[in-house]
Amino acid sequence: MTFQTIFVVIILAFLILALIKDRMRPGLILLSGAVVFLCAGILSPSEMVEGFANKGMITVAMLFLVSEGVRRSGLLEKLLLKLLPKKDAGIRKVQLRMIPVIAFISAFLNNTPVVVIFAPMIKRWAERMRLPATKLLIPLSYATILGGMCTLIGTSTNLVVHGMVIESGFEGFSMFELGKIGFIIALAGGVYILMVSQYFLPDRREEPSDAAVDAEKQQGLQRVEVVLGARFPAINRRVRDFDFKQKYGALLLEIKRDGKTLIVHDMRKEHFREGDTLVLLADDAFMQNWGDSSFFLMVSNGKEPEPQMSVRKRWFAVILLMVMVGGATIGELPFMREAMPDMKFDMFFFVCVVTVMMAWFNIFPARKYTKFISWDILITIASAFAISRAMQNSGMADAVAGFAVGLSNDYGPLVLLAVVFVITNLFTELMTNNAAAALAFPISLSIADHLGVSPMPFFVTICMAASSSFSTPIGYQTNLIVQGVGNYRFSDFVKVGLPLNIICLILSVIFIPMIWPF
Repeated sequence: MTFQTIFVVIILAFLILALIKDRMRPGLILLSGAVVFLCAGILSPSEMVEGFANKGMITVAMLFLVSEGVRRSGLLEKLLLKLLPKKDAGIRKVQLRMIPVIAFISAFLNNTPVVVIFAPMIKRWAERMRLPATKLLIPLSYATILGGMCTLIGTSTNLVVHGMVIESGFEGFSMFELGKIGFIIALAGGVYILMVSQYFLPDRREEPSDAAVDAEKQQGLQRVEVVLGARFPAINRRVRDFDFKQKYGALLLEIKRDGKTLIVHDMRKEHFREGDTLVLLADDAFMQNWGDSSFFLMVSNGKEPEPQMSVRKRWFAVILLMVMVGGATIGELPFMREAMPDMKFDMFFFVCVVTVMMAWFNIFPARKYTKFISWDILITIASAFAISRAMQNSGMADAVAGFAVGLSNDYGPLVLLAVVFVITNLFTELMTNNAAAALAFPISLSIADHLGVSPMPFFVTICMAASSSFSTPIGYQTNLIVQGVGNYRFSDFVKVGLPLNIICLILSVIFIPMIWPF
């Protein structure tokens, strides 16, 4: 191995350790690695920044705004209220209604706002029906993940891999191409959730604390729950060193974390952590001032959300979403390419058009549009492109691929496909899905090159493995949100999620080579 190869391996080891330890946000960690490679001459300046101009990354940014526009329409809340039974409700009946619809919605919208909207509504409904919300919230998160596997825009990971595929000189994915395997996995995953969640998930019903009961008696104040995001300014600071009431005008009553509830006397020495659920005593001004804040992944005051736009605008938002999806699907058909060869009517084209129309028609607040974009995800994606390029430039990807192929000469590409899935999935569970895809992509490309086979099965495997984040709450933001809302323990995700990871592995290894031959 050359010096550059060894250098890249060492830096990647530090980056992976920093991601697992959560020393900084993933975007800044990966950007730091890209800068180191730039300083070492492994990346040129143009190679370092090319990810920031990638169509996949810009598409992800635009989709955040489209999702916000649809979220503000209020139609998702109305849909869920129709799905949830008014009486004679059983857990399996509710799951049977909920999982397919939520998976379908998540195939076209960003997963996080779907969970942010539905999680508090499902929790309130479960409390009214005297059912354990813990039987419904993890299935909610898993349904959004499974649905996201089925389309190009269902998750940012699919768009990241799509962008890398195009950068490598291959034709990218069409809108529903990944659904050929994604639908099989989603169907099997939905059946699995229906069969086992009643037995594997905890049966815990929350009783309001004395502090919460007293809070509701005080005039003008209400009980509010917030889930802390990575940008909350007191992350990793002690509770007693941060004056929450002075900063936000709300009294901190409880912290819920890993299935435990810490009250005032117990939490003074604790540190705030990303994903903590805080129970607050606040007035209506708190919701108005901080409801859309990027500091909190979710803010709920136990009331049904009020519609934020007129009926005409609501339906216009949905029509625009349908135009985006339908236009991108039709635009990829051969007759459209032949009819207008100088125009590329792909997802990038239509998401740009729809985002601008939503802004001008004020479907999302145009003056605050930067608040609705997750900049860390975008920096993660752009930096991931640079790191992937460094792995190729240094020869590290070829070296790892050659070693892997040498070990598996007697078994063929199928075994290496399984290895790529396991490694990508392990990285996803420990750090972040986009970073996992970026690390796995150049190695998979080199493996296919060494074997002399089509790399497309490996590319699709990366998409499925990077999205199959079921075993831990830290691998996927939706898991982190429902962990706080449902007050789940880490082990709850392992018990129900690990078998689902294995199901995804088996189905991917069986069906992907059948659909995309080597």
